[in-house]
Amino acid sequence: MNWDKGSGGGAGGSGVNLPALRSHNAALVLDLLRTAGEGGVSRLELAERTGLTPQAVSKITARLRAEGLAAEAGRRASTGGKPATVLRLVPSAAYAIGLHLDRDELTAVLLDLAGERVAARRAPLDLGAGAEAVLAAAQAEVAALLGAGAGGGRGPAVGDGTPAAPGCLPGAGAEGVPPTAPGGAPAAAGRLPGPDSGRGSVSPVGDGGTPPAAGRLPRPDGAGVPEAAAEGGPYPARLPVLGVGVAMPGPLDHRAGTPGRVTGFPEWDGYPLREELARRLGLPVVLDKDTNAAALGLALRPGGRGSFAYVHLGTGLGAGLVLGGAVLRGGRTGAGELGHQTVQLDGPRCECGGRGCLEVLCLAALARGDLPEAARILGTGAANLVRLLDIDRVLLGGRAVLAAPAPFAAGTREVLAGLALPVAVEIATAPTTVADGAAHLILAPVFGK
Repeated sequence: MNWDKGSGGGAGGSGVNLPALRSHNAALVLDLLRTAGEGGVSRLELAERTGLTPQAVSKITARLRAEGLAAEAGRRASTGGKPATVLRLVPSAAYAIGLHLDRDELTAVLLDLAGERVAARRAPLDLGAGAEAVLAAAQAEVAALLGAGAGGGRGPAVGDGTPAAPGCLPGAGAEGVPPTAPGGAPAAAGRLPGPDSGRGSVSPVGDGGTPPAAGRLPRPDGAGVPEAAAEGGPYPARLPVLGVGVAMPGPLDHRAGTPGRVTGFPEWDGYPLREELARRLGLPVVLDKDTNAAALGLALRPGGRGSFAYVHLGTGLGAGLVLGGAVLRGGRTGAGELGHQTVQLDGPRCECGGRGCLEVLCLAALARGDLPEAARILGTGAANLVRLLDIDRVLLGGRAVLAAPAPFAAGTREVLAGLALPVAVEIATAPTTVADGAAHLILAPVFGK
């Protein structure tokens, strides 16, 4: 983990510095604190699980406590010696923002250091409206999101069935947060904006833009928290924000922080999105493909290790690939372009320039209301991935899948079973899966992932 590499913060970046984390061993300890949850873990257990000496663990945990990242969680009952002090992660010590820039919708989330969603917002977006309009919408949502995170507390997760206030997206604090239009204006009360149908290694930061140093890590009580000074003025919140992860349709160059010729929106090709958004926000920014971000977030969940494919169907079709617990990007972020596999040589023309792509066939089936055929096509793509990579699981997600999860799961299982491929098929149920994963682009390096 190299916190001094790259230029993800842009000019005048105000990302939170983590002096206690410039150590691989500290990241190991933090990751164990994260996975231990509220119950915590003792220093002796940390030493046993990391292979570090007790003295080294004591020094690391002392630094983590001094930086506000760890705190005591009580004592364990004695088994003959001195009762062991248990330590836990402090989730409010730092936060990360995740943005999902889809072709027709913007989703923004705020995650705490433990990866829990604190606030969420959703707004309509036209990815073809030009960079100025898209970045202005992103800037407005970040400002509103930080205001919600500062005042709303931890609310219900999006899509967990908990009712929200009228006109509010669940999961954005006690009262929810009004969704906004691209210009930042509130959407009509009582309805969520956005269309009814839609799309979609581990060194998730690395040379893709690493958060730069910017002062001491603030304490959880807010003292010393840097205010992100964007062009539009200070945000209405004082939160220790590590940075902003951005996920959007590919292809893109995660190292340079620039989109490629996004299918349907070639005007984004080569635009310095990471650099420009970092300049506007005054925060470090990391850019990755939507499916890669989602796969990363899913891989970091309990039980998320192993090898699997996240297949996303919304305004397009793509996949995020996790092999041995690590996201496979490819040298040009081109891995996982499932939607542009040719499966019909004389098929309809796709906007990518090819013919008979999985994406164009699947979306055409959806457009004519043939859900079983769309599920069969999706299952065929999943089967190709299973045969090629010998993965253990297939996770289905995206707005089109979440609108009809049972038919898509059943159709995919039927195709796999017919080909004698005994692979589990599951649904990634959170509608914020991609945005959550985008925030993990920032959080994952903190824990050495």
